Amino acid sequence: MKILVINGPNINMLGIREKGIYGTGTYSELLDFIAGVCKEAEVEPEFFQSNHEGAIVDAIQSALGKADAIIINPAAYTHTSIAILDALKAVNLPAVEVHLSDIGSREEFRHVSYTGMACLKTVKGKGFTGYKEAIWFLKEYLTDKKDR
Repeated sequence: MKILVINGPNINMLGIREKGIYGTGTYSELLDFIAGVCKEAEVEPEFFQSNHEGAIVDAIQSALGKADAIIINPAAYTHTSIAILDALKAVNLPAVEVHLSDIGSREEFRHVSYTGMACLKTVKGKGFTGYKEAIWFLKEYLTDKKDR
């Protein structure tokens, strides 16, 4: 089972940016955390991070036929990118949206999630642990789907 983990703009700046919102863990530590959870779940992760909307769309499209599911933290593109929404809908892979912070309790413009409209679930406000929840959710979802 292979899961593409996509992180959007400024996630590469974790540990540097707005520590009160995003914590002190670095992007490298996030990837190590996700890799550890995937090993435990017997899932193969593929990581992708970009600050560019089109590159994220390309990564989603390239997952077709290669990945079983997608975990996406589109960051600021959550609230602006219909292109990412359309790419998720086009490939039609099971997807979970993850946000380190609770976007629902932040600025009003962050309350709308376009990308979440194409996802089975959104996990928000749980820090790194949100990725763990997403991995196990997708593992169970894909296992149940296969067993039908």
